[in-house]
This record gives sequence, C-alpha cells and structure tokens, in this order.
Amino acid sequence: MPLLYVTDLAYPARGRRYCDEDIFLTSRLRAHFDLALCHPLDARALMPGFDAVVIRNSGPVLHYQEAYDAFRAAALAAGTRVYNPLTGRGDMAGKQYLLDLTQAGYPVIPTIDDPARLALLPDVPEYAVKPKQGADSIGLTFTANPSAVPGEMLIQPRIDFAYEVSFYFVDHAFQYALYAPDPARRWELAPYEPSAADLAFARAFVDWNTLDHGIQRVDACRAPSGELLLVELEDLNPYLSLDLVPAEVQDRFIESLTQSLHSFLNS
Repeated sequence: MPLLYVTDLAYPARGRRYCDEDIFLTSRLRAHFDLALCHPLDARALMPGFDAVVIRNSGPVLHYQEAYDAFRAAALAAGTRVYNPLTGRGDMAGKQYLLDLTQAGYPVIPTIDDPARLALLPDVPEYAVKPKQGADSIGLTFTANPSAVPGEMLIQPRIDFAYEVSFYFVDHAFQYALYAPDPARRWELAPYEPSAADLAFARAFVDWNTLDHGIQRVDACRAPSGELLLVELEDLNPYLSLDLVPAEVQDRFIESLTQSLHSFLNS
C-alpha cells in the first residue's frame, strides 16, 4: 500500500535535525510499505495517488496555515486516510483543550483565556501568555500583568517546575519516556523510567483524546508539589527524539508503528 509521508526535511529545529528522524523512520518503514516523501505544501496535490497520508516532522502549521487548512479540508472531503487521523482533540485542534481540561478538573497547568477570570488561577509573581494557535513556544511571553494581554491568548501561572517529561505512545500503547533534568536546557533529554502513577497520568490524556490510531506525545512538568501537570498534548506531528533511546526501544517503536499503520489502513 503506497503511503505519502509528509515531512519538511529542511525545517530548522533548534539544536536538532528533525530530518534525521524521518530519514531513519522511512528507511525502516520501507520494508513494509511503498513510500514517497513530500513537503507539507505539496501534500494536497499529491495525496490522491496514495492509500494514506502520514504526517510526521512537517513543522509548525502556523508557518503554512492556509495550505494546511486546504489540505485538511480536501482530505476530509475525499475521505483520504490521514495518520494521525484528523479527529485529534489535542494540539491538532489548537490549544482549546487546555481550557477544556482545566474546566474538567484534569491535572493540567491551570489555563484561562480571559484576564477577567484571573482569580481562577493561582496567585503567582508572573504568568505565561501564549497564542491559542501557538506551537513550539512561538509567541510565548511572561508578564506580571496579564490583564493587559491583547487578542486570542491563553494565560497560565508560570510554574517553577523541577523538570519536564514526555511520554510517547503509538495508538494506546506506551513506548518510552524522556525528560529534561535541567529546566533551563529543555532540549537536552535523557531516558526516564516512569512510575505506575506517571503512566496512569499520561494514559488519562491519551484516553481522553479518543484516537484509535496514531502517535501521541504527552508533555508534562513536575510541579513543586510533586504532582505531574500537563503542558501539551501533541497529536499532529510530535517529534520523537528516537535517537536518544536504545536500539531495542527503537525496534519496538518501529514494530508498534508498523502494526498501527497496517491496522489503520485495514480499518
């Protein structure tokens, strides 16, 4: 079954080469599928010739929003299979989920979008403010006076967390976890051995997202109180940092992804 694999091989990631991950993934997936790689700007025109479109390291949609919206609309209209499926409720649909999860009482960094509701947040010296449609910390600022924030923005308390940790899933199966021991160097990741409570935390958000197939990354921070709080639920094109895990973990991930794609194509 031919797959159109969408990636921006020239995306200038901070301190990383995202293209290396996609070169590695496609080199392994070619043993199971016929693959063609394309830039996200070409996906809409090329997708009719393929059984499915696999979106991987295609960069923040903000950089090509109009083209992505057109691709998404065309894929939905034609019934084209897209992996991850376009029904994701996390970052794929913007940051509204942070508000929804806050209101539903999930363990997430408390989030509001109206300065008039500031009393609902913890009283802290500084607040994080970011666009509702943001990605990769684009537009993120910190302020002591969020009441003056203009436009469609999210407001969160700035948390002095111990570290950030990410949990990686294929479908609903946990694969591995990585964390940044130094909050000031968040891109320097190391393997993390999650506890049962950590995994239950991460699985709650994967279950909430209701995607039967796909790759998801649950990003969290360890709050001063010791609990994990959700930072981001990435369900569109999460970078996987596969180069940081042992070969046997890579092999297990490839096997899980291959099985997931076969199941998705046959569903």
